[in-house]
Amino acid sequence: MADNDQQRALATNRRARYDYFISETIEAGMVLLGSEIKSAREGRMSIAEGYVYIKDGEAWLENAHIPQYAPAGEHGQHDPTRSRKLLMKKKQLQFLDDQAHRDGQTIVPLKVYIKNRVAKLLVGVGKGKRQVDRRNTIKERDAKREMDRAMRSRV
Repeated sequence: MADNDQQRALATNRRARYDYFISETIEAGMVLLGSEIKSAREGRMSIAEGYVYIKDGEAWLENAHIPQYAPAGEHGQHDPTRSRKLLMKKKQLQFLDDQAHRDGQTIVPLKVYIKNRVAKLLVGVGKGKRQVDRRNTIKERDAKREMDRAMRSRV
């Protein structure tokens, strides 16, 4: 097994940390079809519009887009935006369900990656940011960047 296959990111939700204050993260397994994992391994997956919800004691990933695997042709293809089941322990599911029912809390997909040849999804529990909070985040990031530049130029 190759070293780069230990934990290789397939898709990231770059706007998640910009739009939400992420307080907790949990790793979950994903139930994928063969054509889905092949397409995802090519890096053709998007979770930017995706969200996680809990229904009947099971976690589901909705609106994650995995395009059809082109070399397979028309036979045995999957629906690109189908609901995908997430695999977690009962305590983790209960924790996510409790957090999701709190005021203003939501469950956000953060990153999909391969860990020991198994597809995993990193989900975060967070609260939505207001426009002022987003502006403050941008100001803090710019100030840190300027400080780093100043430190590099002094050395």
